[in-house]
Amino acid sequence: MRRRYAYPLIGAVLSVGAPIGLLVLRGLHHPTTSSWFELVAREVAGDPVDYAYVGISTAVAFALFGFLIGRQADLLVELSESDALTGLRNARGFAHRLDEEIIRFDRYQRPLALLFLDLDGLKRINDRFGHRAGDRALRHVANVIRAELRRTDTGARWGGDEFAILTPNTSAMAAIALAERVRSLVARQDLPWQLTASIGVAAVDVASSDERTDSATLRRAADAALYEAKRQGGNRVAVQPSRAA
Repeated sequence: MRRRYAYPLIGAVLSVGAPIGLLVLRGLHHPTTSSWFELVAREVAGDPVDYAYVGISTAVAFALFGFLIGRQADLLVELSESDALTGLRNARGFAHRLDEEIIRFDRYQRPLALLFLDLDGLKRINDRFGHRAGDRALRHVANVIRAELRRTDTGARWGGDEFAILTPNTSAMAAIALAERVRSLVARQDLPWQLTASIGVAAVDVASSDERTDSATLRRAADAALYEAKRQGGNRVAVQPSRAA
């Protein structure tokens, strides 16, 4: 009967928490073999099933490890670009998305709109009802924004009581209509306080795009529109087209 040898698992070599190798030892007893290549070739040929099992199982194990590590990396990126309170993107994640859409706009010349939203009375709510009430108000606004987004749109908590909405393939008129819906829904809440929002809209359009647009220019236009909405008393929408759609 052919002698079978055990395959003791010595250990996995790790690199930054990820396995990069598997060490398996097996005794080889062919003293007449003239070279290591012939020794290994004869060993594998003499027991192909066992070696195939080791090879396939190792490949499957490493593929599984790779998949899990990749999923973990994706989750970490998602968490780093998400706002913990509202579940929307944070400023970092939104800025990354805005840069991507600016590249698409320059390439395909399709309308693009950016909305900045600022809550008018959040400090008053925090002072009178406490920060839990303020957090509830922020989540309410996030839910309103999320409900109005299309699959191609992106909503974010820009910071504090400011939010942002990015809407590709959207003209200035359509963006203003979206802003009015959001403003109306923010104020129409079943909460023990009055909450309103001011919204600034900026848009760029292929029809008059005679120069390149960058994210900073679009942000400044939306911010200027938001400032105008606040200056007029709040709870309103103002538009500042970078290049009117």
